[in-house]
Amino acid sequence: MRYIYEVGDVVTLKKPHPCGSREWEILRVGADFRLKCVGCGHQIMIARRLVEKNTKGLEKKS
Repeated sequence: MRYIYEVGDVVTLKKPHPCGSREWEILRVGADFRLKCVGCGHQIMIARRLVEKNTKGLEKKS
């Protein structure tokens, strides 16, 4: 399924972060994404194709 990613959305990924959370807030969108773990606040930069491949769900910002 194709998702439209926007800053502020929360994505649910297949594998959990070591803190136990699977949810990540999108801080930057482009060829790379900047994601912030909802559980512990850790930030990562990850390639767009990896996010698209590993997304289980997308929660739009309100």
